[in-house]
Amino acid sequence: MKKVLFIASHRKDRSPSQRFRFEQYFEHLQQNGFECHLSNLLSAEDDKAFYGSGHFMEKIAILSRSFFKRKKDVRDAKQYDIVFVQREAFMTGSTYFEKQLSRTGTKMIFDFDDSIWILDTSNANKKWEFLKDAEKTSRIIALSDMVFAGNQYLADYAARFNKNVKIIPTTIDTNEYKRIIPEVKKDTVCIGWSGSITTIKHFEYAIPFLLRIKEKYGDKVSIKVIGDSSYMHEALQIKGIAWIKQDEVKELSEIDIGIMPLPDDEWTKGKCGLKGLQYMALEIPTIMSPVGVNTEIISDGKNGFLAKGEEEWVEKISKLVDSEELRQQVGREGRSTVETGYSVSSQQNNYVRYFNELLNR
Repeated sequence: MKKVLFIASHRKDRSPSQRFRFEQYFEHLQQNGFECHLSNLLSAEDDKAFYGSGHFMEKIAILSRSFFKRKKDVRDAKQYDIVFVQREAFMTGSTYFEKQLSRTGTKMIFDFDDSIWILDTSNANKKWEFLKDAEKTSRIIALSDMVFAGNQYLADYAARFNKNVKIIPTTIDTNEYKRIIPEVKKDTVCIGWSGSITTIKHFEYAIPFLLRIKEKYGDKVSIKVIGDSSYMHEALQIKGIAWIKQDEVKELSEIDIGIMPLPDDEWTKGKCGLKGLQYMALEIPTIMSPVGVNTEIISDGKNGFLAKGEEEWVEKISKLVDSEELRQQVGREGRSTVETGYSVSSQQNNYVRYFNELLNR
């Protein structure tokens, strides 16, 4: 049995990036000769301080504990066949630990799913921004034996620093993602968005066209925001709800139309379409901004819709609100797209193949 050490920031089932990039492959890897171990830095208690404003002394303590944990990972690295670093080994601008890991002789894979070479610090940690160095991404890529990139845009960036780049899309476990149909038929059409406290700013791009939809349809539509329990919008009658892993599929299943609005910038061009893929996997008709990989995922009007500009968003949401038959048809096509190219089952053998390819070089 070969051994793989996964280096990441968060505990299992906490981070979407980790869940949909590698955690859901653990069972298949285990079945194919790879023993998987996760070394994470942040506990549930750490999250509250690390992502909240203030907490200066707690954050210093977290950094200190994290430093010594990564020192231990470097010492233990020779016991593993592969070290898999997701996004970064440590939360500052240093590449010290990646350099140390690369010198152990153990093969190193770097995985990323965002344009993380561009600085994007949460509001709660703006004061700590001086510790970050987004450009370290290129140095980590250069140190790695293989790179997993979430889409072509990210792969093109990685190829500037490393010749051994593989595209692994962010994927959904379609065995887990099966829509829960409510026992009682609803009178309203629910337009929904799912994200996090750090991405709620992207939902704000939807406010102008959602206000027009609400004005047009009144109580025929409702709007749901998952991921930020503090979010409120009185005119749209929104009270956000927190994301809870065990309720994820249930909460998403209540959405009739899923939206993924984004600005068109360098950061969003690197995104891997996760929100849209989650909706699509549950047969929820999906509308996304035509940014980055979204234009590869969506065939406009067939398995979902692409909308640019307020008028187009209003038009395409209205089509779906007005026709349950269209919602069902587009939803089925969306699910099929995920199953074919963006599901765990479609990519799991690539993980095994690339791991073996790296070890046999």
